[in-house]
Amino acid sequence: MSIASLRTCVQGFTRLVCDEAPQETRLLHEGRALLGALIARDDWLPDAFAAPDPERYRQYLLYCDPLERFSIVSFVWGPGQRTPIHDHTVWGLVGVLRGAERSVAYRAGTTAGALEQCGDSQLGPGDIEAVSPRIGDIHAVSNALTDRPSVSIHVYGANIGAVHRHVFDAATGKPQRFVSGYSSAVLPNLWDRTLEA
Repeated sequence: MSIASLRTCVQGFTRLVCDEAPQETRLLHEGRALLGALIARDDWLPDAFAAPDPERYRQYLLYCDPLERFSIVSFVWGPGQRTPIHDHTVWGLVGVLRGAERSVAYRAGTTAGALEQCGDSQLGPGDIEAVSPRIGDIHAVSNALTDRPSVSIHVYGANIGAVHRHVFDAATGKPQRFVSGYSSAVLPNLWDRTLEA
């Protein structure tokens, strides 16, 4: 296993966010290609960052830009695990590495305060979905498989584990603030090339 693919992705996103005030459309378009190249192969993610938990989904930080302009996270879903309805407040790209995920999108409904479902998609290995406040930012995600874990790689336009976001009650639309944090206190070592020598 070589983590070089992740390092290449980090370098690509760093170049992208270092350009003078890159537009979100460009970030999502070029970022989709970078994430697509990363998830095209399933031989780079260390086992410690793909480990499921029997109780709830896991969110492992793989990299955070020193200026918190972007972060890369692996999400690991055990069978039947799901998120509540939530937002991100920043742009994001979600790519499936293993298994399958179901993403149900929501928007403000016609009934005061209620949320209504406005999309339902299933993503398999190599599929990528974009989110942002501009194009649609509220969804609920679940493992689409009942017999094994699924793993997705997410790239967000901030240190997503530290961003103040919201979970929503579908019936009332009432938001509740939360900060997700991460499931691990360690990061993979992208910069040690001794195993590649």
